[in-house]
Amino acid sequence: MAKLYFKYGAMNSGKTTILLQTAHNYEERGMHVFVVKPSIDTKANEYISSRLGIKRKVDCLLSESDDIYKIIKKKKDINVVLVDECQFLKREQVDELMKITTDLNIPVLCYGLRTDFKTNGFEGSERLLLIAHSIEEIKTICRCGAKAIYNARFVNGKFELEGGQVEIDGRENITYESLCPKCYSKLVEKYYKS
Repeated sequence: MAKLYFKYGAMNSGKTTILLQTAHNYEERGMHVFVVKPSIDTKANEYISSRLGIKRKVDCLLSESDDIYKIIKKKKDINVVLVDECQFLKREQVDELMKITTDLNIPVLCYGLRTDFKTNGFEGSERLLLIAHSIEEIKTICRCGAKAIYNARFVNGKFELEGGQVEIDGRENITYESLCPKCYSKLVEKYYKS
């Protein structure tokens, strides 16, 4: 039986790199891969791009109103569905991914963030945490060397706790950094003191 996998990690943990390696592994064995990313992720346009510099064109840019189950059901010979930036999915779309595994017997591997820059959950991630067959953390480290689990947002180099949940890095001087709880808390404390 096919399964729904959620592989999450903080920024810069290598999620996209792992997705690209997974696609390569399937294709090297002659299998057909279908790569999806939500269209709200405008970084790299119709590609997924690893910070290591490798990229791949997606098979589907998924809008909020698209039914991924219907899209996949129309395709032939798909052996695996890989979803990048899955935190941006709607709850219903995660349920559609589960239906792909149960009704079409196609494994679905989702890669994304668990929480935003304010440590709040994303809709897609929250649903995946509830229903995925398998949940795996992809680890990375903080500037201090401890395990990073939070995603800090910086605007023009300054730590920020305001703004919308979705702001794609690399645009309008927005960057993100993975931090451990201790380093993140220090920045939050300093932010509210200033």
